[in-house]
Amino acid sequence: MKEKNVIIGITGSIACYKACDLVRLFRRDKYNVNCIMTGEAGHFIKPLLLEALSGNNVAGDMFAVRENKTPRHISLADRADIAVLFPASANIIGKMANGICDDLLTCTILATKAPVLIAPAMNDNMYKHKIVQRNIASLKSIGYKFVGPIKGHLASGKVGVGHLADVTAVFNMSKKLLK
Repeated sequence: MKEKNVIIGITGSIACYKACDLVRLFRRDKYNVNCIMTGEAGHFIKPLLLEALSGNNVAGDMFAVRENKTPRHISLADRADIAVLFPASANIIGKMANGICDDLLTCTILATKAPVLIAPAMNDNMYKHKIVQRNIASLKSIGYKFVGPIKGHLASGKVGVGHLADVTAVFNMSKKLLK
């Protein structure tokens, strides 16, 4: 059986540290994991941690020197069997819903033919906002799948819907989409 390739897109949400647990679950089950971090995610966690867990270099720079002549976002997109945005900020959801490709993650997601699973995480007021809901509906209408968010403790200290879905739930949904 061919090794499955997973892209985990990590965005600027305080919940991005939980991506480490998702990487660990995929690696435990022998998936090849490539992490793509937005610049905002780098304010919360460092690429070195994800590189140690995934066994691969973390991608983030759209214009980094390539190992071959294929643009990085195309080579990542072509190899992907699934792309998981974990966590997905309101910003990345909005950019994807509107076709904005201004970083490596958005370019890769829009270039892939693999299933895309999105796990939103944000303040409950942001999540409930009509613009965010419209963007989510737009992405769902083109076949992107969502898991969460759930009601839970938020970075603001409040309890509300916007808490990142459980890592195991995201992993299990990813495996279903990989079949």
